[in-house]
Parts: sequence; structure tokens; C-alpha cells
Amino acid sequence: MTLLIGSLTIGLILSILAFGVFISFRVFNMADITVEGSFTLGAALAATLIIAGINPILATLAAMMGGFIAGAVTGILNTRFKVNPFLAGILVMISLYSVNLRVMGKSNLPLLDKTTLLSYLESLSNQVWEGKGSVLLLGWKVAAADITVLLASILMILIIGVLLYYFFRTHIGTAMRAAGNNPQMIRALGENTDLLLVVGIALANALVALAGAILAQYQGFADVQMGIGMMVWGIASLIIGEVLIGIRTPGASIIGAVIGAILFRLLVSLALKWGMNPNDLKIITAVFVLIALVLPGISSKFKGKEEKAHARG
Repeated sequence: MTLLIGSLTIGLILSILAFGVFISFRVFNMADITVEGSFTLGAALAATLIIAGINPILATLAAMMGGFIAGAVTGILNTRFKVNPFLAGILVMISLYSVNLRVMGKSNLPLLDKTTLLSYLESLSNQVWEGKGSVLLLGWKVAAADITVLLASILMILIIGVLLYYFFRTHIGTAMRAAGNNPQMIRALGENTDLLLVVGIALANALVALAGAILAQYQGFADVQMGIGMMVWGIASLIIGEVLIGIRTPGASIIGAVIGAILFRLLVSLALKWGMNPNDLKIITAVFVLIALVLPGISSKFKGKEEKAHARG
């Protein structure tokens, strides 16, 4: 049960990453590799500021701002200097590796004895559960703090998901979606598509950095390598969610991103629990992504054959 709750919590935290990837990958049709640097940047900034004695809430907001700036740089390289979007992301991601090392001062920063967002939730847990160390959940003894963190994560995702949904129903959100689908039409209507892309990619990386900051506080450390593979993770979460939901409206995609992130984390946790080497985690991730990519095509082919057979019959 502890493994399940931990996996659900991390899956929910990484849902924020999936939200960011949704904006860049689905709204703007851009595979923004900046994600791998901005995720670590969020963790690095939050950890460094918390160690310096800054309030963890302010440190987390600063981490978001760092991700916003990183995304804006990628967008400006693409729109202002006409650098290929994928190459622009690579350039910023590579640069962020050095920036992150500079921010952290070393490759790993422990947070176990520092006041973090998790510390606040642990204090809240003591008040809610009246100091009980564990509670019964479906017949299993579970740490009260773990339940509190899980519930707080669910509430956080609900708030961010709802805000994101309504954002894409505003004028600027609708313009972003239209700019991703048909930039020529949006330009003809007088909208600045370059500005929309810069703001959109900046917002995407702000969410990614937020995920990195919260995950670092949850795990109790920030590591300069923790962003590696996060782009693939975010895309995998999106694709798994889309396969399960079956439609691609903004609301459905947001819900699908959460479901996909949680399910993907559970699959990885099960693979490790069944004895797979942690060093093979990236291979496991790649296999899951490949399956998620291939299954919809195979399914549509079978449906097409069945429909043809039906028509002939």
C-alpha cells in the first residue's frame, strides 16, 4: 500500500509536467526538449533557496519563474532568431545544465533537514490525525503523513487542472490553440503568433519547473540529472491518457494527462518491484512509450478491417 500511495503521489506531481508538455507538444505541435533542463532548474532553484532559508512557498514560485524565463528564451530563439524549434530547445537545455550546476554549486543537494512544503504537510497531518503516526486504509496501515501528502497532491492537481482548462477558454488561450493549428489564419486576424508562442512555451516550462520543485521537496533532494528523460515521460503520459480517453479536447487532454501520468508511474513502479534493474529504467520508459505509440495505430487498422468486412457483408 505504501508503494501504491507513493506511486500515486509522484504520478500526480508529474501530472504537472504532463500539463506543461501538453501545451508545447499538443497546443503548439512542438517537441520542446527545454523540459529536461527546466525540470531540473525548478528543483535546483527551489532546493537552493530553501537551503538559504527562504520560505518554501516563495522558493517554489521562484522556481516557476525560472522555468518561465527558460521557456521564453526557447520561444524567442525560435520566433525572433528563426532557430529550428527542436534545436532551440536543445540549445537551452544544454545551457541549463551548466546553469543548474551553478545554481546548486554541486550535483546533489539534500533537503532532509530543511523546512519544505512537505514539512508543512507533515505538521498539518499531525493536526488532522491528532498526532497518529498511521491510519487504517482499506485494512492496511498507512503513514498518516503519506495520506495527507496524497490528498494535498490531488487538491493541487484539481486546482491547476481547472485553472488550465479555463485558461484555454479565455481569449489568449483560444488564440494559442488556434495559433498552433493554423498560424496563418490567426495572423490574418491580427494576432501576434510569435508572442503567443513565446508566452505559451514559457508557461509550459513554468509548469514543468513547478513539477521539478515539488518533486525535489517530496523526494528530499535535488539532483542535476533528475530532468533526463522527462520529455519522454511527459509525452508518454499524454499519449497513454489520450488512448484511454479517446478524444483530444482541452478538458479531455488535461484529464488524460493526469490519468496517463499516474498510470505510467504505476507501470514503472511495478516493473521495478518485479525485480527489474533500476539502471534499465530508461529502457522500460522507452518500451512503454513505444507501446503507447503503436497501439492506437494497430487498433485503428483492426477497426478499419472490421468496418470493411461489415460493409461487404
